[in-house]
Amino acid sequence: MSQVPMVTLSHGTAMPRVGLGTSPMNDADAERAVSTALELGYRLIDTAENYRNEVGVGRALKHAPRDEVFVTSKFNKRWHSVDGARQAFEASAEKLGVEYLDLLLIHWPNPEQDRYVEAWQGLIALREAGLVRAIGTSNFKPTHLQRLIDETGVAPEVNQVQLSPVWTKTSERAFHQRHGIVTEAWSPLGKGTDLLSHPTVQEIAKAHGRSAGQVVLRWETQQDVVPIPKSADRERLAQNLAVFDFDLTDGELASLAALDGTGRPAADSDHAGH
Repeated sequence: MSQVPMVTLSHGTAMPRVGLGTSPMNDADAERAVSTALELGYRLIDTAENYRNEVGVGRALKHAPRDEVFVTSKFNKRWHSVDGARQAFEASAEKLGVEYLDLLLIHWPNPEQDRYVEAWQGLIALREAGLVRAIGTSNFKPTHLQRLIDETGVAPEVNQVQLSPVWTKTSERAFHQRHGIVTEAWSPLGKGTDLLSHPTVQEIAKAHGRSAGQVVLRWETQQDVVPIPKSADRERLAQNLAVFDFDLTDGELASLAALDGTGRPAADSDHAGH
């Protein structure tokens, strides 16, 4: 079983440095994938209200000691209020069959609705009540994050963004670092792009005797990004976890970063969201 390194979040909670994403799996698929992942040594499982698979994820979680698994969920814009955040937590916890969440995120800022600060105040209250160990955001831009900090004095512990060598999010990561926010990556393997078949990635993979996916995930983990790749394939799940026993050179890291902007445009959270 692989031992995954941990990162300590700003409020003191330890989070594994790689995890399993579960979108877009249904309950049955999520249960199988999470069960396999837990067998292989995954200890960070990421789901969301919007994925509609929290029940399936919860079934799989029953087979592992609760205190050994870092469980993350996210909630939609209908819950963007102080009371709403509490309701969202209760709904997710019930579906997952857990008494607390390790990390709860606002899924999208939805700035046109303009209630994400209230949602953030609700998350702060949940953390203070001990119902959520860590709190954060997903798809927030630095402008959104700065507003949370300005209006509440509390920075998110994690911001989960669409990130890979084709979406390097360099300025966003710099902002996160300045404010003690851990960057977590969804679509870390460049879903919807030809990243894994790109000659640069293939060449580096061949040089290290690794898969293209392992090279991309190592590019992220070497820069303190926490990737949450999705897979239901046992071999690929094992590969995605085994990315801490080799290092890319500075030149390789730079050549991968040079792929920024070569994929389709990343989601724009000023306009996208649910």
